Amino acid sequence: MVAARHWSEEVFALLRKYRADLISYVPDAGHAKLIDRCRADIETRVVPLTTEEEGVALATGAWLGGTRHVMLMQSSGVGNCINMFAMLKTCQVPFLTLVTMRGDFGEFHPWQMPMGQGTPAALGLMDFIVLRADAARDVAPTVEAGLRFAFNSYNRVAVLFGQRLLGAKDFRTVRE
Repeated sequence: MVAARHWSEEVFALLRKYRADLISYVPDAGHAKLIDRCRADIETRVVPLTTEEEGVALATGAWLGGTRHVMLMQSSGVGNCINMFAMLKTCQVPFLTLVTMRGDFGEFHPWQMPMGQGTPAALGLMDFIVLRADAARDVAPTVEAGLRFAFNSYNRVAVLFGQRLLGAKDFRTVRE
C-alpha cells in the first residue's frame, strides 16, 4: 500500500509555483513537515525567527527587494504581531501567513484558549483576509487562494490550519 501524501507536500508545491522563495517560521510542531520540506529545497531560503514580529519586518524587506515571502506561525504568535501588521497595511505589502491553530478543537491547554479563540477576529481587525482549512482535502485550494489574494492584489492573508487537520494535542503527547 502506498502511503498518502501529506498536505505539506501540496503546500510546498504551491509555494514554488507562486515563487515564494523566502519562508520564515517560529518552530512549531504543526508546521514541522512543511519546514523540513522547505529546508531541503536548495531554491528556498528558510529563516528561523526568534519572534513572529521579525517575520513581518522580513516580509516587508523581502517585498521591497523583489522577493515573495510566506511566514509560518502558530495562533499564539498572531497576538505578538498586531502592532507590526500596521506596517503591512500602510506600505501595501502583500503578506501570507500560514497559521497553525491552538485553543481550537479539542485543546487541552487553557493557556492557548484566549489567543486561539481570538485569532480570527484579531486578524480581521487588521484587515486580513482570513481563510481556514480543517481537512487535508481543503489545504491546497485554500493555500492557493491565499497566495493569489496576497500576491495578485497586495493583500494581507492568513490561512488558518485548524486542530481538526493537525490533530489536537493532549497531555500524553506533550509528555512523550
